[in-house]
Amino acid sequence: MDKNDLKFHVFSDERFVDLNLYQFGYEKCEPLHSYGPYARNHYLFHYVISGKGYLRADGEYEITAGHGFLIEPNQVTTYFADENDPWEYAWVEFDGLRVRESLQLAGISANQPIYTPVSVKEGALLLNEIMYIVDNGTSRPMSIIGHAFIFLDQLIHSSATKMQRTGKRLRDFYMKEALSFIEQNYQNDISIEDIAVFCGLNRNYFGKIFRSTMGKTPQEFLLSYRMAKAAQLLKETTLSIAAISVMVSYQNPLHFSRAFKNIYGCSPRQYRQS
Repeated sequence: MDKNDLKFHVFSDERFVDLNLYQFGYEKCEPLHSYGPYARNHYLFHYVISGKGYLRADGEYEITAGHGFLIEPNQVTTYFADENDPWEYAWVEFDGLRVRESLQLAGISANQPIYTPVSVKEGALLLNEIMYIVDNGTSRPMSIIGHAFIFLDQLIHSSATKMQRTGKRLRDFYMKEALSFIEQNYQNDISIEDIAVFCGLNRNYFGKIFRSTMGKTPQEFLLSYRMAKAAQLLKETTLSIAAISVMVSYQNPLHFSRAFKNIYGCSPRQYRQS
């Protein structure tokens, strides 16, 4: 494979909670080149530039140039290039607080994984944003995340299956209240019951609408939020791990280290050293 046939970048800045990138790249594949079966930890979107290939998920889909496909977290998939006309594609792996709702607006999901643009022009604009991210992978993190938001906006705007906004929903108000409460109190010993009470909701009902909106249970989200804040402190300060532990509501540094390792795959000390 020619070195120009493959580009790959890992994005390792944990400061961005609403939308973050994890890896992105470009590849011109060999015939029948495949990946999987495998499950990702985050959302993964491919845009096919030329050629064609196949996605195996709940069914098998053929994807041709000018189209794309989405893989959701923990979804086991296999995808492979056509034997006679192998695809060339660019991809972005991403996640964050606003991602699930954005993908719902785009009308793309595990049940409907294929992206079709409303026009060739709009699809080209989406590809431009993806390739900007790929070609500028070593640029300033804030700049890259800015283009990631433009990518997500263009994905919604250009999708032929996009949903129309029907005004503010009551659950949007509850989610805004819940996120505001978490942002202001994550460092305290708050419970899911506390968040539900703040929103004026029954805990079970709150948990149901939170998961359907955010794609995570309140417990999973609160843990991820605290660990993201801890990762930021480990990277940007010289505070001790014990001090950071307390700042994200863990009085016991050992319990904090275990929780951090469950999210990032390494201890806080290893994360800071790397």
